[in-house]
Amino acid sequence: MLAATLGGCAGSARLKEARAFAAEAPKLNGYVELSQRFRDTYEREQPYLGAAADRREQALDDARRAAFSDLVAIHEAVAAYLRTLGKLASGDHFDAGDQIKEAAKGIKTWPDTGLTDRHVNAVSGLARATSRALTRPAQERAVQDMLREGYQPLRDTLDAMSTVLRYYDKHHDNEQAIVMGMLDIEIPFVDTPRDRLLAALAKAHRQEKLAEYRLFGRRHTLARQHVQALRERHEALYREFAPDQTEPAHLQPARIAALGEAKP
Repeated sequence: MLAATLGGCAGSARLKEARAFAAEAPKLNGYVELSQRFRDTYEREQPYLGAAADRREQALDDARRAAFSDLVAIHEAVAAYLRTLGKLASGDHFDAGDQIKEAAKGIKTWPDTGLTDRHVNAVSGLARATSRALTRPAQERAVQDMLREGYQPLRDTLDAMSTVLRYYDKHHDNEQAIVMGMLDIEIPFVDTPRDRLLAALAKAHRQEKLAEYRLFGRRHTLARQHVQALRERHEALYREFAPDQTEPAHLQPARIAALGEAKP
């Protein structure tokens, strides 16, 4: 009886940890915001572009808009997985609905962003793991099975998010260089007594744009930190639920080495 009671307490604690992990999903919303900002780059850049640069950026705008739905689908797959995991850990059923249907359709690779076949396959695998979990009774074993089946797909999908966020950050720096570079070149030409008002407005605008880029620079950093924190918490939760025989392959060498060091 005591063993059963202790086992029940341990199970309750693990399920509580799973619910807390799933509740971290909203922290990934910054990825969607930055994806939207990436999509809308041309609208911000256009007033600062010369004719040749404008033609180039229009072509890039088409590519960014074409990639947008796939880039956002990465987040939707992770969010649906976490919501389903949280519902299972709460003893509830949850229908991920259109989120999973869309993610299950698959996404394409976008080499410029760093998205590879491994990331594409991970998103599809995560959608499959989520879909299978929806058919299971809500219980601790279902949570364990979902963590096991979704372990590598979630790990690789979070890596996809980190990869894309690094690309967004570089793209952000490039946009800042274009806009601030144009302002820095043009402002001295209007900084004369005759154009004093225009120069004052231009300088104020420059300060506003600089503040904007600094703000989004911090948001890029925060978004990457949130993804990394979720990865680390996911590893810890997996080890909490998974028995030794289902330990992830990438962790096994470290475990074997640790055992070797412990021998007399």
